[in-house]
Amino acid sequence: MSALSKELVFLILQFCNEEGFKQTAHMLESESGFYFDMRYFEEMMHSGNWHEAERYISGFTKLDDDRYSTKTYFEIRKQKFFETLDRKEHAKALDILMTDLRVFERGNEDLFKEMAQLLTFNDIRDHESLSLYGDTKSARETITREVKKLIEANPLFHGKLKFPTIKSQRLRRLINQSLNWQHILCEDPSPNPDIETLFLDHVCPKNKVSFVESIESNLNPSRAASSSVVTHSTSRSRSASTITQCGFPVEATCHDSPTELDSDISSKDFGGVDEVVSPIRDPGQIHNLVPTMHIDVPTMVALTLTEGSCPTSMDFHPVKQTFLLVGTSVGDVGLWDVAHGKKLLSRNFRVWDIAACSNAFKASLVKDPCVSVNQIMWSPDGSLFGVAYSKHIVQLYSYSGGDDIRQQLEIDAHLGSVNDLAFSSPYEQLFVITCGDDKTIKVWDMVTGNKQFTFDGHDTPVYSICCHTKENIDLLFSISVDGKIKAWLYDNIGARIDYDAPGLGRTRMAYSADGQRLFSCGTNKDGESFLVEWNDSEGWIRRMYQGLDSCHSSVVQFVTIKNQLLAAGDDHVIKFWDMDKKELLMTMDTGGELQVAPRINLNKECTLLAVVANENRIKILATDDGLHLLQTAEEQSVDASREISETLRKIGKPKDMEDVKSLIGEASAKEEIRNLSEFEKSSQCQSLKLSAHVKANEISRLTYTNSGNAILALASNAIHLLWKWPQNEFNPNSKATTKVHPQLWQPKSGLQLMCNDLTGSKPEQAVPCFALSKNDSYLLSASGGIISLFNMITFKTMITMIPPPPAATCLAFHPQDNNIVAIGMDNSTILIYNVRTNKVKAKLEGHAERVTGLAFSNTLNMLISSGADEQIFAWNADGWKMEKSRFLQVPLGKELEAESDTQIQIHQDQLHFLAIHKTHLAIYEVQDLECVEQWNISKASSPISHAAFSCDGQMVYAGFLDGSITIFDALVLKQQCRIHPSAYLPANISSTVCPVVIAAHPQKPTQFAVGLANGEIYVLEPPDPEGKWGFGPLVENQPENHQL
Repeated sequence: MSALSKELVFLILQFCNEEGFKQTAHMLESESGFYFDMRYFEEMMHSGNWHEAERYISGFTKLDDDRYSTKTYFEIRKQKFFETLDRKEHAKALDILMTDLRVFERGNEDLFKEMAQLLTFNDIRDHESLSLYGDTKSARETITREVKKLIEANPLFHGKLKFPTIKSQRLRRLINQSLNWQHILCEDPSPNPDIETLFLDHVCPKNKVSFVESIESNLNPSRAASSSVVTHSTSRSRSASTITQCGFPVEATCHDSPTELDSDISSKDFGGVDEVVSPIRDPGQIHNLVPTMHIDVPTMVALTLTEGSCPTSMDFHPVKQTFLLVGTSVGDVGLWDVAHGKKLLSRNFRVWDIAACSNAFKASLVKDPCVSVNQIMWSPDGSLFGVAYSKHIVQLYSYSGGDDIRQQLEIDAHLGSVNDLAFSSPYEQLFVITCGDDKTIKVWDMVTGNKQFTFDGHDTPVYSICCHTKENIDLLFSISVDGKIKAWLYDNIGARIDYDAPGLGRTRMAYSADGQRLFSCGTNKDGESFLVEWNDSEGWIRRMYQGLDSCHSSVVQFVTIKNQLLAAGDDHVIKFWDMDKKELLMTMDTGGELQVAPRINLNKECTLLAVVANENRIKILATDDGLHLLQTAEEQSVDASREISETLRKIGKPKDMEDVKSLIGEASAKEEIRNLSEFEKSSQCQSLKLSAHVKANEISRLTYTNSGNAILALASNAIHLLWKWPQNEFNPNSKATTKVHPQLWQPKSGLQLMCNDLTGSKPEQAVPCFALSKNDSYLLSASGGIISLFNMITFKTMITMIPPPPAATCLAFHPQDNNIVAIGMDNSTILIYNVRTNKVKAKLEGHAERVTGLAFSNTLNMLISSGADEQIFAWNADGWKMEKSRFLQVPLGKELEAESDTQIQIHQDQLHFLAIHKTHLAIYEVQDLECVEQWNISKASSPISHAAFSCDGQMVYAGFLDGSITIFDALVLKQQCRIHPSAYLPANISSTVCPVVIAAHPQKPTQFAVGLANGEIYVLEPPDPEGKWGFGPLVENQPENHQL
């Protein structure tokens, strides 16, 4: 095949992927053998689709092509054999052995016999070599990594693992160029060509334009003649003819001469290419129907954004009010920085874990792979956003600023379309709420993805939901497609209210910004639209607004503006009403070219309005304040760099730098102390002491279980203590809380506590350490002696390993494989150890003294280590090579007294980590080990004993040797509040008792636990209903019974 033919195949592959024909693309990849999609192959492996994985790879290599190929096929078939046995399907496993694995018998007779012997085992884990075989998911992840390495090393795949760099929509561009050229060559080119097919060359018919059409054409010039100018004509302009294929238009713009061809190939000619049109300050036509305006509304078109497909849902960020989320008709999710007119990120629709999805969802994807976004929405604080799709699932992302989004949770929520989603916080816990075609509303835990409630009572699919809190009562409204409205409380009693929406159509509800007034807007199947205000207490309509058009199929969208106005997209314009008057206030066409019922979205301050226009465009309308906001945000980065330059200019010579830093630091510290909240009384925080009948020495290590319902401690005398919270009427979720006392737990087997083996240990030098597996099933622990692996359910010691010397000083499970652990040693080395094979995979050397901290970044696939030598190292977890190293920035004057066991903890974004040294706290980037924030203790401050991130990464809890606990804002490492020992410890306790270790709850950001030097453990929470720490300075000499 020629090089051009091969490139044509790549263009077809690109087109198929852009249009959503994924399976077609994968078939072409396999049949042509030009490109191997590793991501698709890994998805097949993770989902256990062995037949499809082998079929796909067979297009690139056969079983006996080379040793890499043979090994690849063997690993795939072996895993299929193991899983079949694990499901107790012995007949099917025998068939796999005799048909799929028999071909490998030659030269491997012993191995084949051993695999045949597995057929006699009731549980394959009873076989010695498979005793540590984990669950199916972890086994698939392990085998996928091994097969991936084989493929990457196989010469037959060289040059086939990377898709060539091609500009988006390249095939469309080539077709457009061809059509333009054909049109230029027409004998009598029409100003508005009618192109109806690609099967024949384009030829304009000879001039047969009627007189009426000619006049209309002159009065309404084509948009292509001035693509960036908004017309002022009351009639909508006639656009250039378009070629519509798979729902994506490509304009065929006319040219009078070949010299203009290049300008036509810009991105402005393609609806399928993301773009930003130059800023426009003209609002188009505004018709004021009432002479007075009480509020400034966004009317000026500031700029126009163009998506790759039709926008179906939008939402401005609640804090960064120039950031706009967009979901589209092909399932794409995009985030725009409107101020800079650029797209920060784009995500195509992809199922994250197909194996965890229902068979119904899988079947619907096979039948029709097209998926659209029905709703996209930020959480109230903007740290999360959710996407509801037209098929079954909801995906939730965490957001840390800029283009940093992370996959948080994927829920197979409904049977059929998920029509709407919302966020709510009843019981002081954030939930995501969904509704769908299966006629239900469901409430989900944001952390675990567990379903909390199901509201069932509608007779037709539920179209929308609206959350509201009134007089401390959390309400949830739901509206079905037949216009039936119900209201629910977060319980299992059923709907509290039932009434009908006007017109009995698809309707959405929304409260005014102050939460006092309820409105709804909907469109029924006859095309009639209704915008009304409700009496939300009694369910009757206060006011019905006039001026909505009828006879269109789209549902009218609306927003509320500053408790005074309503706005709705209708009849190709934006219409406005005064909330207190039913008459239409004004209309605005934004220069024309809006959809029939354009979708609209308003930012929180009501200064920017996003409106969906034709051809996948979004117009951004602004008030004067909105224009200022856009300009301010755009200049912010310039101002920041200018301020730094000016500061450096004032500083002058480098020798003055340390003096300036010192002065700035002292001033900043004084200001920080002035704004620090001091908690000195027991009424100012909730604390709970964990009681135990066992005498424990100093608490050396402390952690919550990943489920959040238990606390595990390791004392310096080598015993482990596990407290579990019971489930009862006061604690229905059985989560850790200060309101219910937990129980010191022991297994039913009658075993006592888990105790580390101290054989070979030196107590005076021992550094106790442990690590808990992600599923809370296994505990790896050591107290200066042999390392033990415990079963957390039975407390039994499963295996022991690596007797001292050297002794283990810190431990960490690999985040993707529980069989792999990193072990820091007191001889400065790190061992990468395979627990299943009982072998050392790698030995990492670099530290000069004992290793004191280990943490994995799952996202970057890196291991971070810290040591008593005040160094931190970054290791690549693929080949275990050292990437970078750096010394800690110990404060000046404290170097000689700074000997400390540095601890580290990964931030939830997996891109940063916290380093805890007795002289300072610091936050580093994982990738480059760059210190982004550091807080040093003052001269009068006590040394730091330990610290930990809150589970949301927003706070740092730090303990000090004077017994106090300080809570920091993690973003800037600024002190928010200080909890004195008198606030959480009894008055008669020794002044030498201090927090030795701190652990944060994995799901409640404001809860943490402290392990003390006297062996006691306390759980702390804030006292206020909002559950927040830090309130600014308290009033001096306040009454003893005063509570925050």
